[in-house]
Amino acid sequence: MSLTTVVWMLVVVGLWNRARALDNGLARTPTMGWLHWERFMCNTDCDADPDTCISERLYMQIADVMAAEGWREAGYQYVCIDDCWMDQSRDAGGRLQADPRRFPGGIKKLADYVHSKGLKLGIYADVGRTTCAGYPGSLAHYDTDAQTFVEWEVDLLKFDGCSMDATLLEEGYVNMSKALNRSGRPILYSCEWPLYEWPTQKRRATSGATSQTSTIHGAASNPSWTGLFRTRTSSSPQPVPLVIGNFGLSRDQQESQMALWAIMAAPLLMSNDLRSICGHSKELLQNRHIIAISQDELGKQGRHTAKVNHFEVWERPVSNGRLAIAVLNTLEIGGPRGFSLQAAPGWKMCSPLCNVTQILPQYEEVGVRMGHRVSVNPSGTALLVITSSSSHDKTFLQMEWSEKQTLL
Repeated sequence: MSLTTVVWMLVVVGLWNRARALDNGLARTPTMGWLHWERFMCNTDCDADPDTCISERLYMQIADVMAAEGWREAGYQYVCIDDCWMDQSRDAGGRLQADPRRFPGGIKKLADYVHSKGLKLGIYADVGRTTCAGYPGSLAHYDTDAQTFVEWEVDLLKFDGCSMDATLLEEGYVNMSKALNRSGRPILYSCEWPLYEWPTQKRRATSGATSQTSTIHGAASNPSWTGLFRTRTSSSPQPVPLVIGNFGLSRDQQESQMALWAIMAAPLLMSNDLRSICGHSKELLQNRHIIAISQDELGKQGRHTAKVNHFEVWERPVSNGRLAIAVLNTLEIGGPRGFSLQAAPGWKMCSPLCNVTQILPQYEEVGVRMGHRVSVNPSGTALLVITSSSSHDKTFLQMEWSEKQTLL
């Protein structure tokens, strides 16, 4: 893992931890919900594609499915609108407005509907002159837009960074953060500032978390294994949405994304069509054991700890002295390959025995072992949780994780 990757991960952790310090009840664990972009992109042609265009009908149907098919109970709270929901111009009062043909009831009506299902509504805006798709941006309208979102009873703002001078990004993101804070409504501020500032300035993005709870939200991704693999290994990794259930990923690759996103404490924001998702993808996304790692109360972000014979080891401390381990087979050809958990750095917490629970590729209470070998398919991931069998080692993992600064 490169130094730039390490710094980026520390930025994410720093923002998350500072946000938690605000103690307003938001972003205490990674955000869970649904976002339209990777699956539906900027399809605004409701005449040709009434079932898949960006419209109030789509979000209402997704909210119906999330309420009826266990998504809400699994922890997925937010129904998030991305780009392309707006009219091409602001109204006479300078306020953002939804496209009247595609959102005839307006955003407030949609928010009321989503809330009636026990869910929350997220919306999209941009710090610059225009959004990435060319709709009106929030530059010079931060207070107006924040107040508009409050009046609509929006619960999350994804704030993008297109069409903005890089030297003004910090000021713009902080100004919107302050505007949201002044508004009086707790709105989760889903901030893409570090993503846009990173290539040119590589500065720590912490100011935005001082006034309104913030979380890092990734940019649009290539919804394929190649795109996800590049995202994970790039010098500035982005916690992009889950594309499980879409085209382009095999069963093993879907399991890999779910496991690694849980280890990295990335937002679990699905971008798929929940109305037609297959059974395996639904079962994976609702897997309570994986979600428990993602949402663990300890709040530690996992990291890449070893690379052994085309395997990557990712580890995350979780509550009660346990360690979650993801073992990714980076090869995309051949057959299943074996990996001994003794090669994972975290196995040293076992002295000499560990209790092993395997979560992926299938759940198994393995029991107490001096070692354990897993079989991992090409581009697949084995996900496990281990616990030292010695009670005096319960605090070892957290101490070790805090003290060790040298990463691979």
